[in-house]
Amino acid sequence: MVGGRDFRRRRAVLAGGLAALLLAPATGWAAGGDGVRSGGGGDNPTAERLTRERAWVQAGPLRFGAEPLAAVESAATAAAADATCSISATTATHLVLAPTWPEVAPSGAAPSPMTLSRYDDQPALADPEQRSPGLFFNPGVGMWQLDSAGLGADVTAATAIDAGSAAREVAPGIVAAYCTARSAGRGAAEARAAAWRPWHACDDGACEDVFARLGSEGVTTDRATSRHGGAEPRRCTYQGTAYDCLYVDPAAAEGEGAWTSPGYGPAPVAAPFYAFRHAEGGVAYEVRYWLSADSGAATDVSASRRLGVNARTALTWAAESDLCDTTAGRGRC
Repeated sequence: MVGGRDFRRRRAVLAGGLAALLLAPATGWAAGGDGVRSGGGGDNPTAERLTRERAWVQAGPLRFGAEPLAAVESAATAAAADATCSISATTATHLVLAPTWPEVAPSGAAPSPMTLSRYDDQPALADPEQRSPGLFFNPGVGMWQLDSAGLGADVTAATAIDAGSAAREVAPGIVAAYCTARSAGRGAAEARAAAWRPWHACDDGACEDVFARLGSEGVTTDRATSRHGGAEPRRCTYQGTAYDCLYVDPAAAEGEGAWTSPGYGPAPVAAPFYAFRHAEGGVAYEVRYWLSADSGAATDVSASRRLGVNARTALTWAAESDLCDTTAGRGRC
């Protein structure tokens, strides 16, 4: 969905280029540096094309989850208060909201915070041992499709799905880019285009169209779409350490659910997985962990991405057996 352009694109590219050094073999548990590695991929022109082609949002009410909307309003209001140019909280809120429908909900339905990208289908994102078709590391996550190639480089899927933490990630950058353009003498429309530059769905004017509609029609709240979009916060233990984790089951997605259809895009629908942040040897990783009962594989499987590294460039996959979902009593408890 999002093609990898971002406020931190340069750093992400450097991280990808140095992936072999960054992911040197490590001792310790399987999640993290150990395991079988996949990688060597880059941006997918087909993914960028599909994002642009599907970006225009249908006429009718623009729906947005009630809890996610409150999170966006809070983050945008804070960003407006800290802005280096004159921008109202309402304008900032509309700037932050505008990319979500073109990116993940062109029907106008409430964007699902759980959305996993379906356009990037590079083999580098799949389990190299092909233990199950649902073992796939969808790189774009959430309403803003935070992608490890850019703005999502330093966040986990759990952060990208949570409407509160995701809004706090994107709002300051959007408002800052808008203000930078305004300070450079650009008009409001040009400044908005600059603020939305990370999102390919905005390339041809779809986000400007949504922004105008927000100003004239407003937002229709959807109380059935919650902060996590159907994903469930849990507590997990892994190798004796307790973690906050998020259980992500696409079948439980709230809001726009077109992305969960097998035929929606070329990439697989991921099997249900647990998302958490794991540290090993002073290095932080995003881990996605599939129980065998969820994926159908013979064993549990984890995929780890060193934070700051593009998932297309380097992932580590490993057979596992040590995660316990202590909230639901699932896994090795």
